[in-house]
Amino acid sequence: MFKEFKIFIMRGNVVDLAVGIVIGAAFGAIVNSLVKDVLMPPIGLLLGNVDFGNLFIVLKEGAIGGPYESLLVAQTAGAVTINYGVFINALINFLILAMAIFFFVVRPLNQLAARQKSKEAVIPAQTDKKDCPYCATQIPLKASKCPYCTSELM
Repeated sequence: MFKEFKIFIMRGNVVDLAVGIVIGAAFGAIVNSLVKDVLMPPIGLLLGNVDFGNLFIVLKEGAIGGPYESLLVAQTAGAVTINYGVFINALINFLILAMAIFFFVVRPLNQLAARQKSKEAVIPAQTDKKDCPYCATQIPLKASKCPYCTSELM
C-alpha cells in the first residue's frame, strides 16, 4: 500500500500540482499585500480618507451601542455587520490575481500552443510510406509492386 502511495505521489502531475498550490498561495499573499498596502490607501485617499476595511453596515447593535468608529470596535461590541469594505478589498484582490494569471500564465501558454501548432502545420510529417498511383493505398516507400492491386510501380 505504501509503494502505491509513493508511486502516486511521485507522478509528475501530483508534484506539479503541489508546487503550483504553494506558489499560488505565495502569489496570493503578494497580491493581497499589493491591494491592501499599495493600491487601497491612495484610492481611499482620493475618495476622502476612506478605509475600505472599515466600511460596514450595522444590522444589529451589540452590547455597547453604536455608532462604531471601526469594524473592529463594532465586532468587539458584538454588533452584527455587513462588511462590504472587506468584500471590496477581496474583489480587487481577485481581479488583480485573475489578470496576473491571465497575462502571465494563460496568454503565454496560448501563444506558445498557437506557435507550436503553426510549426506542426508547416513541417510535413516524414513518412516511410507512399500512395499507390493505381489504387491509392498506402504502401512502403521502397515497394516496387503494390501488394493490394499488384500493379508494377516505377
